[in-house]
Amino acid sequence: MVRIRLLSFMLLFSVFSQAQSNFEDFLNPSDSLNIARQTGVYIGESVALGTTLVGLNQIWYKDYPQTNFHFINDNKQWLQLDKIGHVYSSYHLGRVGAELLSWSGASKNEQLVYGATLGFGFLTVVETFDGFSQEWGASSGDIIANATGTALYVSQELLWKEQRIIPKFSFHQTKFASQRPEALGAALNEQILKDYNGQTYWLSFNIHSFTKDSFFPKWLNLAFGYGGEGMLYGNDTEAIENSVLQNPYRQFYLSFDVDLTKIQTKSHFLKTLFSVFNTIKVPAPTLQYDDFNGVKAHFIYF
Repeated sequence: MVRIRLLSFMLLFSVFSQAQSNFEDFLNPSDSLNIARQTGVYIGESVALGTTLVGLNQIWYKDYPQTNFHFINDNKQWLQLDKIGHVYSSYHLGRVGAELLSWSGASKNEQLVYGATLGFGFLTVVETFDGFSQEWGASSGDIIANATGTALYVSQELLWKEQRIIPKFSFHQTKFASQRPEALGAALNEQILKDYNGQTYWLSFNIHSFTKDSFFPKWLNLAFGYGGEGMLYGNDTEAIENSVLQNPYRQFYLSFDVDLTKIQTKSHFLKTLFSVFNTIKVPAPTLQYDDFNGVKAHFIYF
């Protein structure tokens, strides 16, 4: 019985090792253009984005009347945190598009022209949906933010051939969501998207890339964050119209961070995992400043 178990374990280990090896080979970027991979990337992106847009139309837009295409001015809403969210989304969607084409062996120009613009193109379509909806409307501020996110990625690739400044995100639950759950979210998964009071957006700077000083670990970053609190409605006028007194204020942060993509590993699985999670700010000691609290230190902030 022991021998059978040992043989079974060895067989399973062998199969697992082979599967892991095949998976590693699959994740390994191609040295030259792989037409099958490139085609798969374009088809996969088209299906994923098309399905998302159809889903948005069914879940978000179909219950509201359509109108002629129009713009709205929402640039003073939510202390502009929604606009920074557009920069963040456009950047990382474009980064994923470029990295997928890099995996297929596509040229750098193709990565930047057809990959890095993925976020801007997708979010522009969403903005068009908003423009034809009577409930919302297209926002020039959103479009500018989308372009900014794409430009942040492309400009760094052209200037440095690497990403030295990475937009990141962190979130913590706040007391405000329970006061207006229909708008700020009833459950955690809704609050992450809707409660701007708990959202913090960061620009994470890789210290070694800028200084080229071997004293600093290649993965160590310095992050500057922006957030806000005191918001139940997008602006004070809307709050007053609903007989609510709110006191929104901006928050600024300084913290350390980790660039996960700079951690050395030969595993393509780990490299892929690190790339995915490099969108999130690592919890760390943080200094906070705002007009309401002054300077405040957090042992760990997220």
